[in-house]
Amino acid sequence: MSTPPLLELIALNKNYGTFPAVQNLSLSVPRGEIFGLLGPNGAGKTTTFKMIVGLLQPTSGQVKLGGYDLRTHPLDAKKLLGFVPDTPLLYEKLTANEFLAFIADLYEIPRDRAVRRAAELLRLFGLENNANDLIDSFSHGMKQKTALAGALIHDPTLLILDEPTVGLDPKSARLIKDILRQLADRGVTIILSTHILEIAERMCDRIGIIAHGELVAVGTMADLRAGDGLASRTLEDIFLQLTGGTEYAEITEVLA
Repeated sequence: MSTPPLLELIALNKNYGTFPAVQNLSLSVPRGEIFGLLGPNGAGKTTTFKMIVGLLQPTSGQVKLGGYDLRTHPLDAKKLLGFVPDTPLLYEKLTANEFLAFIADLYEIPRDRAVRRAAELLRLFGLENNANDLIDSFSHGMKQKTALAGALIHDPTLLILDEPTVGLDPKSARLIKDILRQLADRGVTIILSTHILEIAERMCDRIGIIAHGELVAVGTMADLRAGDGLASRTLEDIFLQLTGGTEYAEITEVLA
């Protein structure tokens, strides 16, 4: 008997009034895959992520997490999830330890296990010496790593990350990329968005490109290159071609 995909989106639609933010999006992502959902600003990525984690109700369609329908079995589905939005909202008057303890309580993790898990995560992210400092005093990178630690405190099997490396210095970005790869190798499914296409090209097992709310391409880099028969094409070339980026060539001609 085959294992069902960890994430299934089935004919997913989201309308804001008459505006279709996401249109007929269907996608399956198996366990242990790093999947990159890419698209220009306003393409529907964040709306899709919010529907996956239950912050937005779809206009129509289904979201299944680990085989659970998010609409009919929300608690079972959400127990599998860890989520870091593009702008994490942290309780900045808590210390890092207090924040992680609070998140652990939400998932009903036994206190002794939560303390051990928090210490492991803070050490992993290089924050062990800041465990009792207020988050308000943290740099942007430290806050980003604290948010990711919070998303991992309950050992999720599905991790949703909206721009996880934005604003990070190269060392911190490399650390997060290495951690995500290790998590995937352990069977965690990771769905991420990024505007840094080189990161997506190097990290992601498969890539989906969304434009105007529609999934216009999905596959490995080899699949995407095979779509136009040019094996040497970069992800940037493919992305711009599929999302209307050919206008840049016209600008170049005007400026020449």
